[in-house]
This record gives sequence, structure tokens and C-alpha cells, in this order.
Amino acid sequence: MWGGVWVVTTLAITGATGFVGGALVERALSAGHSVRALTRRPQRARDGVTWIEGALDRPDSLAALVEGADAVVHVAGVVSTPTRAGFVAGNIDGTRAMIAAAQAAGVRRFVHVSSLSAREPDLSIYGWSKAEAETLVEASGLDWSIVRPSGVYGPGDMEMRDLFRAARMGIALLPPRGRVSLVAVDDLARLLLALATTQVSPAVYEVDDGHVLTHAAMAQAIARAVGRKRVLTLHLPKAALMLGARLDRAVRRDGAKLTLDRVGYLAHPDWTARPAMRPPAELWTPEIAPEHGLAATARWYRARGLL
Repeated sequence: MWGGVWVVTTLAITGATGFVGGALVERALSAGHSVRALTRRPQRARDGVTWIEGALDRPDSLAALVEGADAVVHVAGVVSTPTRAGFVAGNIDGTRAMIAAAQAAGVRRFVHVSSLSAREPDLSIYGWSKAEAETLVEASGLDWSIVRPSGVYGPGDMEMRDLFRAARMGIALLPPRGRVSLVAVDDLARLLLALATTQVSPAVYEVDDGHVLTHAAMAQAIARAVGRKRVLTLHLPKAALMLGARLDRAVRRDGAKLTLDRVGYLAHPDWTARPAMRPPAELWTPEIAPEHGLAATARWYRARGLL
């Protein structure tokens, strides 16, 4: 169920210096809200933003972050790390600490950014850690919403850059055949702000742009975005992906984009939002279709010499 609008003037946001969090900060400021934003490093002064230096493992900084806030949007998390302990610290312990800070400060509204991978926790440590974090949120007693985005992309994203660069060279190395959906970062940020400022019953939402693609169709859409009519698509078996992950780790170390943990996730045949779990249309509908969002992303890469 969803209802009226919360009287929200100040949002406390974790992950505000990242891709999704940064888009949320922009949208919140444009809507006239004030932002308290957690950061590990000094940031330039900005109207409407109070930067709180700290981290999820520093309770004092989290207390400062939520002070005077009307709602918390917990975006921060660990997507890739070489150890299980890293996922536990970033996704489980970090969420637990953020919940505790909100509870202590009396901030009732709590929006948590999870992942579609949480619905298949046996496939990856990442997915397991996000599922465990969801359990903490659901048991918190707060007025919570959980958002499970599909693949998030858009200008500013660096996770998908390798796919664009490969498409420009005319090739797409893909996981085993399956279905996938995307969601543009601006659409996701708009949903997060709506949830932070709207009275809704606790629910887990699975989020995509409504366009169901095969992996090959997504590769061809990226090809068109970089100016190629078509690319050669090659579906790799799981064993080949595992070898590729080891090579990526050897070359790029902690900066590897393809990791062994991601292989289990990538080989799953369906990463689309289930219709029954999408947000109600009265609350939010996606506005950015893949062809437009991918083209904008390609332009951003090209303007910065990243293709």
C-alpha cells in the first residue's frame, strides 16, 4: 500500500559519492531537500549538502549523519571484494550499523538499496550478503522499503564500460543464454527519492525498466549505442567465465570487473524484475528506455575518452 507524502526536508544518504548515491543527491537537491551525506574523503563545499566524514564502521560518524534527518537512504555497499569478510563488513555489518544509527536517532523512514542477486543467495557471496542485509532491515521495526535493482547503468557508470569498449571493437563475450533487464540510474534515483518521501507499507521491490532482453539483444543494443550496426556475440560456458575471472584478477588485481563470485551470478538465466514485485505504477514508472539510456552512456564515455 502507498499513501500520502512524508514531510521530509533532510535526507541522510550513504554511498553519496558513488554512482547511484550521486544521482540521488542530485535529484534530492533539485526537489528542494537538504542532504546529509557520508564520505570517506573531503569533498568540495556544496549548497544543500552537509558532508559527514566517516564510514559505516564508525558509529560516531553515522550518528552525525542521521542527526536532524527525516529519512535515511542506505545506498552504500560492497559490490566486489576478494574475500567473504569484505562482503560481510560492507553489506551486513554496514547495514546493521546504519539501522542502529537510525533507531538511536528516532529516524523512522529507512530505504535500503539491495540487489536482484539477493533473491538467489546461493549463487554468490555478494547475493548472500545482500539477502542477509535485507533480513536485518525487515526485522528493524523501522518504516522500511527495500529496492532490488537490476543492472544499473548510465552516464558516470564504470561497471559496464568494458561491454561498451568490446562492442566498439565488434565483439561481445557473453554468459550462457539468459534474460536480463536494466534500469537507468536517473530512474532508480527518482524511485529512491519517491520512497523516502512517500508513505508506503514495508515491501521489497524488484526494479527494472520493463524491457526484457536476452544477453545477445543487450549486446546489440550497446553496439548501436557506440555506432556499430552489429557485433559478434559469443556465449561462454561457465568454465570459460571462471578462467576469465582468474585472468582478470591476475591483470587488474582488486580492480577486476569479472570476479569468481560474479560468475555464479552471471550464469543465472533470469535477471529480470518479477512483475508482481515491481513498484506500483502510482508510485513510480521507468521513463528511460534502453536505447536512449545506452546512447547517453556511450556519449558520456566518448566525451571523456573512455571508449
